[in-house]
Amino acid sequence: MFSHITIGSNDIERSKKFYDALLAISGAKPVTPDAKGRLMYSSKGGRLLITKPLNGSPATGANGGTIGFAMENQAEVDAWHATGIAHGGTTCEDPPGIRQGGAGPLYLAYLRDPDGNKLCAMFRVPA
Repeated sequence: MFSHITIGSNDIERSKKFYDALLAISGAKPVTPDAKGRLMYSSKGGRLLITKPLNGSPATGANGGTIGFAMENQAEVDAWHATGIAHGGTTCEDPPGIRQGGAGPLYLAYLRDPDGNKLCAMFRVPA
């Protein structure tokens, strides 16, 4: 359904260090800022763009918003979470683990990136 997601950052270099490490867990390659200073990550058909807000106002995390990343297994979720913490993210919600949802059991981990954006790594546990 989505072609890309764009989030704001107040410090592109800090975001680059965080997202280069975090997204490598699911196969994305480190990126170089483009001519406008934006970061553009691609993996598995999706794109995540990180930019300073075009209106010049500070970037803020979306209140109530979460960006979810699909993972291949529970170990990848755990590695994603640990890598995020090691690179300036903060844990939020419950610790990584299984949650029961309407679509069955999900193995989830939540982080906030250095700019406050809420992120989730998700593995759908086979029935």
